[in-house]
Amino acid sequence: MIRFECDYGEGAHPKVMELLEKTNWEQTPGYGCDPWCEKARQQILKACKAPDAEVQFVVGGTQANQMVIASILRPFEGAVSATSGHINVHETGAVEATGHKILALPEKDGKISAEQIEKCFIEYEESPTQEHVVKPGIVYISQPTEYGTTYSKKELEEIYGVCKEHKVPLFIDGARLSYALAAEDSDLQLPDMARLCDIFYIGGTKVGCLFGEAIVFTDRKYADGFRMIMKQHGGMLAKGRLLGVQFSALFTDGLYEEIGRYADSLAIEVKKALKNKGIPLYYESSTNQQFFILTDEQWAKLADKYAFSDNGPVEGGRLLRICTSWATKKEDVAGLVAEIENL
Repeated sequence: MIRFECDYGEGAHPKVMELLEKTNWEQTPGYGCDPWCEKARQQILKACKAPDAEVQFVVGGTQANQMVIASILRPFEGAVSATSGHINVHETGAVEATGHKILALPEKDGKISAEQIEKCFIEYEESPTQEHVVKPGIVYISQPTEYGTTYSKKELEEIYGVCKEHKVPLFIDGARLSYALAAEDSDLQLPDMARLCDIFYIGGTKVGCLFGEAIVFTDRKYADGFRMIMKQHGGMLAKGRLLGVQFSALFTDGLYEEIGRYADSLAIEVKKALKNKGIPLYYESSTNQQFFILTDEQWAKLADKYAFSDNGPVEGGRLLRICTSWATKKEDVAGLVAEIENL
């Protein structure tokens, strides 16, 4: 079985594993207070051109989302998100478990707009019964979205402008950020991300690490007390250097960007084959995630050899997702393309 279900199905990129092995016998302080974490922090800040930001490392994306949101919101505040947002549909109520409501807005291709967000803010501000409703206290979006679509620089500028006007922080989930930045239609790079939000994170789990996310607080006031939140929520790794080593490898010699370009290019090959065959795409994505509709007959011809994420029945067949990564083999993509051409 050749698996295209996700971008974290294998171990880690060889360069990450090499550095982990090389540093295996080093003795360092724990909890992220070691030289490797500090080196990785400086590499990330340099790449972001944000020398005054703060970086903290956690093991996974759900931890990052839950802890950032819980650390910022007051008890009566909630998080604004797309209905399809990861925190709303794929984290088992992790945010709600901290006592905070998710204020879900209708999405289009996985995205919400500055106009929607502003309307949400204004409805609260003009409510005659503010004390009876949840206050929007943070805006959460992801880049790319759950559907592989991306926000443009203009869209982020507009969203961040609304957030600043209403004094609400913008938090960007970057679990797959490398793939968004490497997309052929992207007009954003890491310094833009640092400039256009208050907090974002750089995903490692889905971009070549064994595990790990690097949370970047571009506005340092939101980092105040965050390490205590990490400890309280079980998010402070004792062997913290394992995170620093992996991110140091990612941010050496352009590996982070290289992984994004490689995975995206292979996904686009599959996308072109699907389009040439007349197979409908469900979303227009330029990243490593591609969503498409196969009839039951077409799916049956591929299912014995290939594994995709099955998103269930839709009009015309089944909605499937293919996901490529640093570990995707070019020959496997070539084989899949040939199979698609013969459907």
